[in-house]
Formats: sequence, structure tokens, C-alpha cells
Amino acid sequence: MNPSVQWITLLWMLFSGAAMGVAFDSYRVLAGQLHFPRWSKHALDFLYWVAAALFIFRMLYVTNNGQLRFYVFVGLFIGVWIYFLLWSVITQRFVVMLIQAAKGLLSILYKLFRMLIWNPVRGILMILLGLLRFLWKFLLSLLRLVLKCLMPFWRLLKWMLKPITSRLKLPAWCKLVADKVIKAWKRWF
Repeated sequence: MNPSVQWITLLWMLFSGAAMGVAFDSYRVLAGQLHFPRWSKHALDFLYWVAAALFIFRMLYVTNNGQLRFYVFVGLFIGVWIYFLLWSVITQRFVVMLIQAAKGLLSILYKLFRMLIWNPVRGILMILLGLLRFLWKFLLSLLRLVLKCLMPFWRLLKWMLKPITSRLKLPAWCKLVADKVIKAWKRWF
């Protein structure tokens, strides 16, 4: 392996170490802000290290066909170390700022959704429900009025059919159904 490939590999490992630091700080701040359960932190740590290892080996494979040498570890260590000395605090503050901006944006979108979509739809539904209630009460009162007007005719018809109905024997289940219908009728009207 020639020295130019070794220097390129070293620079890529410096970059990869810094990228691991950025990912670690971002993950750590997100885990703190989003309050993950304690049991999930171990799984998330494991996923971070698996992703970091895959990223490092991919970079190593791209730069020098996957040859693992001592300077690869030196490059990773120096990259992480320089990142934590120079950029860690800035990255953490930036991630916190992004989280706050995302929360603010979601809050604005939620308020806009409630104001522009939910409240008008709810108002329209309440108006329609009020109209339906009014229409239902109007129809019930109209039906009561019609029934009161027809009550004398019903009594006359009942009196005229009494000789026929007295000779007919209705089964017991018909009387039960008729009683339930009458109770429901009286409850509604």
C-alpha cells in the first residue's frame, strides 16, 4: 500500500471519528430530550455502536479495500478526540436548537390545524347536529299533532272493529310485541 492511500485512509478515519462523535452527541441529546425509557437506552446504545461500526467498515472498505492497520485506529481516535475538544458543545447546542425549533414548528402546525381545520369542521358539525335536533323535534311535534287530530278516528275505528277483534285470539307473543311497541310509542310520543 503506497503512502498516498495511507494518508487518504487516515484522513477518512479522522472524518469518520468526527462523524461518530457527531452521531453520538446527537443521539445523547435526543435521548435526553425525548425521555426514552431506561430499558430502551441499552438497545439504542447497541444500535448506535452497530451503525457506527458499519459506517467505519464501509469507509475503510471504500478508501483502502478494507485493510485494517494501526493508523486506522489512530485516525479514529484522533478524529473523535479533536471533535470532542472543538465541536462537541457546538453540536449539542445545535441539536437542542433543532429540537426546540421542531417543537415550535409542531406547536404552530397544531395550532393552525385546530384553527383552520378542526374548529371550522367542528362548528359545521355542531350546526348540522343542531339543525337535525331541531328538525327531529319539529317532526315529532308535527306527528303528535297529527296523532291527536286522528285520535277520534282511531277510537271510532277501534270501536267498529271490536266485534271482529274480540273473536280473534292473538297468540301471547303478539301481545308481548304489541305491549313493547305501545310502551315505546308512549315513551317517544
